[in-house]
Formats: sequence, structure tokens, C-alpha cells
Amino acid sequence: MSGFSVAWLDLRERADNAARDKALAAQALSWLTADEAAMPIIVDLGSGTGSTLRALSLVGASPARDSPRSPDGDLVWRLVDHNPALLNEALRRHGKTHVIEDHEADLLDLATLPLTGARLVTASALFDLVSLSVVDALTARLVQHRAGLYAALNYDGTTTWTPPHPLDGHVLAAFNQDQRKDKGLGLALGPDAGDYLQMALTRAGYTIWVADSPWTLGPADAALVRELIPGIANAVAEGYGLDTHALQEWKDFRMAHAATGRCVVGHQDVLALPTT
Repeated sequence: MSGFSVAWLDLRERADNAARDKALAAQALSWLTADEAAMPIIVDLGSGTGSTLRALSLVGASPARDSPRSPDGDLVWRLVDHNPALLNEALRRHGKTHVIEDHEADLLDLATLPLTGARLVTASALFDLVSLSVVDALTARLVQHRAGLYAALNYDGTTTWTPPHPLDGHVLAAFNQDQRKDKGLGLALGPDAGDYLQMALTRAGYTIWVADSPWTLGPADAALVRELIPGIANAVAEGYGLDTHALQEWKDFRMAHAATGRCVVGHQDVLALPTT
């Protein structure tokens, strides 16, 4: 799986938190804590430095959330990532304030994921990187443990820029092709992640809720946009038929407007709960 640095994860977290559908997150958290007889164990896949933990802690602290339990006090977080440096950073940030079990694991080795006793499995910006076989295998394990799934920020293949550029559509089409390449977890679902999650979990008997969660980036997000633009340009530079000079002109144009323009990147949040 492609690696992510602490700096990149921190840079995108503001946009992620603003994009995440708060009602769906609150619904996931309320379901997690609704059964007072069940231990509220969350298994967070691809946890990184704990962004999902932070996001749900903010939602749980909202006075609008209705739950018989405190938002954080009795939650057990099992953070699962292949990168020990990210897990260590999560422990440094939250080890004294939350109950955390850290698990260094390969997400392809689904049989060893620590799902025993889990009531909710979570992931943020993960499922567009994995293959359909990973989703199928994870679905089987969710059914086995009767665990719910809250999967946020799945890229949906849409991006719009302001001001527009004639090459925007061509770059987006090439980028969406690249998003379906193997990212280390099999041929990636890319923009199809949200739809495939819904199909697989509906077929398994789960009840599904979906909400849009687009990144809406403006001048305040210029630092993130300045990282996003060259990342897209590099991804589509070879193998997609784009003229090198035209792509460089697109990149220069986009960078020139990074601090004044706007960008909307589509994502979907999916909540799947076992049918009673």
C-alpha cells in the first residue's frame, strides 16, 4: 500500500473534517453506544495518526447527539495500520486520553484483523485504495462478527475547478483511470468504492445509508491545493495520452490560482449496519 506521511495526513485533516457528513457520523456513533450490554469497540482500519478517532470524538461531544453513554469515556479504539510510525504518532497524541489498542497489520491479511468483539469497523479515505476482493472478504468478516461499518471519504470520481481550464476534463478522466491501478491492496476500486461498498453490504443483508462528503477547497486551503495539483499532474503524466506541454500549462495555471480559486472533490460516506 502506498505510504502516507504525518505531514500529508495533517494537511488534509481540516478538509476531511469539514467534508465528513456529521449526521451520518453521529448515527454511527449512536448505534455504537446504543446497546449498553455490548462493549463499544471500534476497529479503525488504515487508522494513520487517528483522524477518525478525532473526528468521531468531535461528533460525540456535540450536544445534539442523543446517546445513553458518554462519547469517549468507555470506547475502546483498535487502531490498525501497516505503518508503525503512524501508530506511534496516534499513541503519542491520544494514548493518555483514550483507550487504545494499536495493531500493526497488513490489510490484505484480513483473517488476522482484530475484529473479535468489535461493534463498529471504521475507515476514512481507505476503500478507494482497495480491491473488490478486499471488500468482499471484509464483508464476510463483518457478517461473522455482526459488526457495523462506517466508511467515510470515499473518492467518487468528480472534481470541479474554479476558474475552469480546457484540460480539466481530460486530466480528471486520466486521474480516474490512475485511481483504479494497484495501490498495494489489489486493483483499486477508485471512484467505484462507494457504489461497490453499498452493493456488497446490501447483498450481505446490511441496511445502508449514504451521504455526500465533498472536499470544498478555497483560499484557506491553499496549502492543500498546492500539494494536490502536482500530485494529480504526476499521476497522469505518463500513459494516458496527455500532451506534456499542455499538462505543464494546466499545472502552471492551477498553481497560479491555488490561493484564489476553488476546488470541489467529490466523496461519499457509507454507513452499513446489520439488520436486526
